[in-house]
Amino acid sequence: MIGISKLYCGTVEPSDPLRYGRHSKDLPSHLLQFSEDKKPVVVWNVTRACNLKCIHCYARASENADEREVDHENGLALIDDLALFGVPVILFSGGEPLMRPDLPRLARYAVDKGMRAVVSTNGTLITRNLARELKEIGLSYVGVSLDGMETVNDRFRGKRGAFRDAMNGIKNCQEVGLKVGLRFTINRLNVVEIPRIFDLLEEHDIPRICFYHLVYSGRGSNLVEQDLDHEGTREAIDLIVDRTKDLHERGIPKEVLTVDNHADGPYLYLRMIRENNPRADEVLQLLKMNEGNSSGRGIGCISWDGSVHADQFWRHYSFGNVLERPFSEIWSDLSNPLMKMLKQKKAYVKGRCTTCRWLDICAGNFRVRPEAVTGDLWASDPACYLTDGEIS
Repeated sequence: MIGISKLYCGTVEPSDPLRYGRHSKDLPSHLLQFSEDKKPVVVWNVTRACNLKCIHCYARASENADEREVDHENGLALIDDLALFGVPVILFSGGEPLMRPDLPRLARYAVDKGMRAVVSTNGTLITRNLARELKEIGLSYVGVSLDGMETVNDRFRGKRGAFRDAMNGIKNCQEVGLKVGLRFTINRLNVVEIPRIFDLLEEHDIPRICFYHLVYSGRGSNLVEQDLDHEGTREAIDLIVDRTKDLHERGIPKEVLTVDNHADGPYLYLRMIRENNPRADEVLQLLKMNEGNSSGRGIGCISWDGSVHADQFWRHYSFGNVLERPFSEIWSDLSNPLMKMLKQKKAYVKGRCTTCRWLDICAGNFRVRPEAVTGDLWASDPACYLTDGEIS
């Protein structure tokens, strides 16, 4: 996760996370990526059920719930373990998490245990009453996935009216004072929508957006050919930076982040060097604190059936099941060779990564993508768009 607005627009300084000792439990949410202990943010896919049929769904969600889903009582025990382990954030996802009837009760329990609770949703099911309930629970944030304006989004979502319903959900959150933002997965089919998405942020006073790079997982595996080429990715990142800067300079600051491609960090730094930006050295400091991709270390995933994964995209490999062993034990068990390697993956990456001068601030990027393309999870990430000259 690269905070474009934090880094490029200077809304965060290196002294900010240092003031809190860089401890996950003490850091405000906007500084959590700079923690030193890297206690994992946990994505819990609470259900496989979804009311939409998104063409890039990493979870291959279906119309109905899976009979193996972790039940309510075991869910409470899971939350107890996560809280004791020091997990700072639990992100409820799916499928569509709001299709799980006890989601509000699970979120309330997590908040009562001292964790920040976040919901990742398509937004179409957020009624006024539900928004009010989520606000009263103390939910920290609602991330609503949009993949363009109405025509493009509804094509991605497999349902006419999905855009309209999501925007109503956003409005309902705003009316009760519940922080809500957007999630957008970049690819060839929607990259032209990025300017209109920035217009949407401004028009509807939406404070935050995360631009996700495509990950070849789940139904997203069928879209490999629709991923941007390297030049297209560079153009998209430059556009995102330019529009973020424009909003900031006009006194309309938004929190803008890019996710799932840590080449964005060095690319942003090199741009600032070319521009003779006096903050470039401070940005490099923050990127070093961020430490790049954190699958298997600073982020983890629990599936609807209790299986534990290195991240939400790495669903084909499970380290164990929370119905059999607590997450805290599974996550800390280095007798599993892959878990041990992920904790120090910079020592195992191959190819361009081995000589890349940015390895310490990228950590070799995503492992799922090279595995999907080459069969070797330690090969260089094919989505790394930095040139040989930029990494040497």
